[in-house]
Amino acid sequence: MTTDDGPPDFDTWVSHRGAGLLRFAYLVTRDRGRAEEAVQDALIAAYPRWSRIGADPDAYVRRCIVNADISRWRRFFRRETPVDDPTTLSPLVGGPDHAASHADADAVWQLCASLPTRQRAAVVLRYYEGLPDAQIAEILGCTAGTVRSQIHRALGSLRATLKEVDQL
Repeated sequence: MTTDDGPPDFDTWVSHRGAGLLRFAYLVTRDRGRAEEAVQDALIAAYPRWSRIGADPDAYVRRCIVNADISRWRRFFRRETPVDDPTTLSPLVGGPDHAASHADADAVWQLCASLPTRQRAAVVLRYYEGLPDAQIAEILGCTAGTVRSQIHRALGSLRATLKEVDQL
């Protein structure tokens, strides 16, 4: 699967990592369609460069996903309207009602949606993917200090928003 000094075979790598990349993209973009497009754009960008990508292509492709979403967001800022995925909100037929947990999860995603893309990506990479600052910095193309700053600002913004909501 892996050459001595290069990345693994592209098709094999995509078949193993595709679902994880899509999950990551969904967490960054908050929209299934945008996530699929970001992953597709990232893989299209990575394919011709595949032989030059280092032994760890995950960071390269994740960075491409974040960059693809930022580019799309800039191009279509006023034309896009994020919507919830209705399939994730409907309770199981005949099963327990998970409305409260879905409402909480939706509230968290609404809060995260208010963050700028880079801050949201840093938070997702840290708290969902569990990556250390150095890997996040590599993916986002910045320093580890910038990652810590982005996460600090994001958490501060989320705290301030929660205080405002509690005061209402």
